Amino acid sequence: MRRLTILFLALASAFAVVSAVALAQQTYNGSEYTLELPSERWRVIQEPDSMHEHAEFIYGDRNDGYLRLRKEVVEAGTTAADLSHRDQDQKLRFQTGYIEGKEEKFTGRLNGVTYAYEYTSGGKPMAGRIYYLQADNRTIYTLRFTGLRDKLSLIRNQTDSIARSFKLK
Repeated sequence: MRRLTILFLALASAFAVVSAVALAQQTYNGSEYTLELPSERWRVIQEPDSMHEHAEFIYGDRNDGYLRLRKEVVEAGTTAADLSHRDQDQKLRFQTGYIEGKEEKFTGRLNGVTYAYEYTSGGKPMAGRIYYLQADNRTIYTLRFTGLRDKLSLIRNQTDSIARSFKLK
């Protein structure tokens, strides 16, 4: 009888943990894509509409984690790496205190590359991590995460998870 009670309590505890994780995760269902937000701290602050081509999300506070998700229409044959290099040359390197980062291959439901870098904003050390996800030879989705350097590094598993869950409808 005691073994059954212990087994029951262990199963109930495991179920509670799984349920809590399942409740914390939420699905964002956009018009062209879906993605999984792994924590209830993530929330939508802007939906794409006729005035805005992108969606925006924050993780608690904007400095803790900010995501801007955008569809990029590019010339035929442009790769995710090509767009990453163009962004580095034309946008990122002009940020205050920009420190070049590392580009890596990325695999998920859509494949591409990710690029991590650092910069300063208002005297604060910031970080950025951009996922360039190749949908087809003319479409690349960019997931641009920014936040305080120390805070963004703490949620790296969540940024990877969000990018891996990105799926076109």
